[in-house]
Amino acid sequence: MSILISAAFDSGNIRPTAILDDRVTLEIAHDKDSDFYQWFHFRALGVRGRPITYAITNAGQSAYPGGWPDYHACWSEDRVTWRRVADTSYADGVLRFTHEAQGDAVWFAYFAPYSMERHHDLVARIAAQPGVALASLGQTLDGREMDCLTLGDGPKQVWLYARQHPGESMAEWWMEGALEALTDPADPIARSLRQKATFHIVPNMNPDGSYRGHLRTNAAGVNLNREWHEPTPEKSPEVLCVRNAMDATGVDFAMDVHGDEAIPYVFLAGFEGIPSLTDKQVSLYAAYQDALVARTPDFQKAKGYATAGKGCANLSMSTNQVAERFGCVAMTLEMPFKDNDDLADAEFGWSPERSKKLGAACLAALHDVIARI
Repeated sequence: MSILISAAFDSGNIRPTAILDDRVTLEIAHDKDSDFYQWFHFRALGVRGRPITYAITNAGQSAYPGGWPDYHACWSEDRVTWRRVADTSYADGVLRFTHEAQGDAVWFAYFAPYSMERHHDLVARIAAQPGVALASLGQTLDGREMDCLTLGDGPKQVWLYARQHPGESMAEWWMEGALEALTDPADPIARSLRQKATFHIVPNMNPDGSYRGHLRTNAAGVNLNREWHEPTPEKSPEVLCVRNAMDATGVDFAMDVHGDEAIPYVFLAGFEGIPSLTDKQVSLYAAYQDALVARTPDFQKAKGYATAGKGCANLSMSTNQVAERFGCVAMTLEMPFKDNDDLADAEFGWSPERSKKLGAACLAALHDVIARI
């Protein structure tokens, strides 16, 4: 049977360039109207019992080529359990991985995908829980709703939002874990948090890019996390509607959930360079980091991004804009595409399951500090 490569499905992205015997060469397609590309997700059919080598030949020109060394591609035959391809290598700008499927078809992806169908299932399931309200904050350029789940009745206003960069699918796996924990009636941390705070949760900030198979941009080719200073209906309605909703409620605590291509650790990025930085903001951010370290060994503080100097923060980015705009504590959570090198897992790497557990741990850490916010 001939090998067939396809990506014409939700979040699919690949372009086959040649198939010769048991070798397949491929290219990742750019985000629409953008130079960004790195996310891939495709199916190979006709591969049962054959060790096939796949070569992504334009990997070296991708958005973050530093993400490829020590990276292992994700694979699944049932689209439920995603493992890592042990035989993955990167050299001379080409990402290669060799895999022998047990069945007729196998799916490969940069990280375990989180489909729009699963997003709708998650939103419906959580919205059906007692005390949860579902609303649309607006529509995307492709006409999709910007789902927002609201729960809790406490005075603190907490905003959690994920997947501004759609290829960072671990961010919505994190959301699934956080939402399941927060709506668990038997969880005392969740019950206490819902008494102390009102949560506004946007599980997917970029549904258009998610469906289109983009790495970093929306349907207009715009990086949403560079639009928070001046979002517009024409380029970034996703940011505009969320920021308007934040203006209506105020913000006491905000977390923007992401994935990082190159750094094999879980870490936080803060807002140290904003013009109006206060000692209280600095203290609360440090306290939250310490609480998260205590809650999960998957989090650490030693590795991460360099901090901006005083007054040098980029206010087009959400964490900086929100911290400056509301005088609150805000942060960007980063998870790895590769693995957490402190707790490496050769079979699964960083995974959906670990992302979900981190979501619950982040809520527990918030509970540890919310009285100070």
